Amino acid sequence: MERLIFHIDVNSAFLSWESARRVAEGKSDLRLVPAVVGGDPKKRTGIVLAKSVPAKKYNIQTGEPMGMALRKCPSLISVPPDFRLYSKCSKQFKKICAEYAPVMESFSIDEVFLDMTGTSYIYPDPIKTAYEIKDRIKSELGFTVNIGISVNKLLAKMASDFEKPDKVHTLFPDEIAKKMWPLDVKELLFLGKSTAKALHAKGIHTIGQLAACTPEEIDMIIGGKSGRQLLNYARGIDDSPVKEERDEAKSYSIETTVEESISSVEAVLPILLEEVDVVSARMRRDNKKCCCVSVIYRTDDFKRKSRQCKVEPTDISEGIYKKVVELFKTNWKGESLRLIGVSLSDLTDEEYTQFSLFGNDEHDQKRQKMDKTVDALKEKFGYGVIRRASTMNTSDRIGRKVKSDTE
Repeated sequence: MERLIFHIDVNSAFLSWESARRVAEGKSDLRLVPAVVGGDPKKRTGIVLAKSVPAKKYNIQTGEPMGMALRKCPSLISVPPDFRLYSKCSKQFKKICAEYAPVMESFSIDEVFLDMTGTSYIYPDPIKTAYEIKDRIKSELGFTVNIGISVNKLLAKMASDFEKPDKVHTLFPDEIAKKMWPLDVKELLFLGKSTAKALHAKGIHTIGQLAACTPEEIDMIIGGKSGRQLLNYARGIDDSPVKEERDEAKSYSIETTVEESISSVEAVLPILLEEVDVVSARMRRDNKKCCCVSVIYRTDDFKRKSRQCKVEPTDISEGIYKKVVELFKTNWKGESLRLIGVSLSDLTDEEYTQFSLFGNDEHDQKRQKMDKTVDALKEKFGYGVIRRASTMNTSDRIGRKVKSDTE
């Protein structure tokens, strides 16, 4: 039986979710004007996380500093991220998607894969079903998605990245030559900028030209397992299954994806800072402490790396952030990144805390009280009501606004 896979992706998720909320409240739609989700426009800190279609006309790029974006468009509207809203919208979006398929894989906060294989008796027309899902999300939740349809995950995701927003596209094997092969190699899923540059230097400019190469030719240009994998991708070959990923029973994790790769510590640190703030607050809400801290990142060539270390039982954001930064700086080799994450595990609900032997007991106790006070304020008034004092100096320097994959 030939597989049938849907890839569903929210269009400009953070901005769409904020816009949908504002429209429901009778306010103006940010999707219709130059607008971004990002840092403080007055202090010009932070980075652009999501942008409207009108903002794209000013060549504003996701991941660029807010100061640069404002120079391109002085009238640009900037709103801060709201992770509570994103989590709510993500769950609503995925709940609808899950109703249509026996297996759903959450690929990020705003995209999923549905394995629709064997559902032909229920949904005889997959394109009609895709439009039903798309239109239902738009009608019930107020934001749009793109849906790609094919026989594997790679082609389905490539299809969903065609013309946006609010579209359904197919990319079946007999459509590859017409729809995918004319594209620049840089458009191939999981092919990074450095690899695209190397291929261009050898006269390989399109995905079709890459697909026509022999394995030996690719070995000379790229080499290793990744080269053969990219050759398969260019030919539309991908056997990876759609996996239903369940939440870990004893951990708190968050992952941040970026639309464009980042390769500087300055761009990574505010993401780590925001992630620690989110997951540590969730952990404190459940009266837990972690004994293991992990940092996760995924490179342009889709290699996923994770590093962890043991810590004394803690729920203090400041200490967790310092340890996460130490782990990242020690292990990152300068690769371009598309995903950064933090995980807190090896949990305990014991009431005692083994304070430091270096005379910082009072400091830790003050930080615990401050964290809980901040949590309570955000719980009552929303995420953006206050900035955490324990990380204020750092966030003033680098900005705290990030895009997050959390559920």
